[in-house]
Amino acid sequence: MSKKILIDLEKFRTAHKDGEYNFGECTYDFHPDNLGIKDLIELAMLHITCRRCEDAPCISVCKEEALEKDDDGMVERATNLCVGCLSCVTVCPFGSLFLGVITSKKSICDLCDFSDDKESLRCMETAPEGAITFTEMEADEAKHIYALNDKVLVKEIAWDDLKDND
Repeated sequence: MSKKILIDLEKFRTAHKDGEYNFGECTYDFHPDNLGIKDLIELAMLHITCRRCEDAPCISVCKEEALEKDDDGMVERATNLCVGCLSCVTVCPFGSLFLGVITSKKSICDLCDFSDDKESLRCMETAPEGAITFTEMEADEAKHIYALNDKVLVKEIAWDDLKDND
């Protein structure tokens, strides 16, 4: 079993001060102001937290047409079109989008090319306690752990889980 990064979205959601979220720091060499973890959080929000509204208000409010649904109904954002106006965040009736994640700047996470012997990453050390950790577990939907890709897991209660428990 190989080591994976586990992102706990609830810990990010509850650890903010004055509306500002702490996404940790990043050591992405090619752009010192990059907050790479925001890229992963955005993917998690759009693929796991988003409720995939039939008539998605976030898409219809976007004047730059930066949001659209893919063939599976997932909302995707074209960062080259997004101006960071936050209309999508404001209009979401469920608060699925984090303030501070949707910006006009593209964040890139290269996963720091971590290996199984790596103890910690810069984002883990500077994000809210326990928000980003290493794990050797696999995705387990019963425990609300979802695979974002082969190296990243996300802990979040998915909309489909809430909907099925009504």
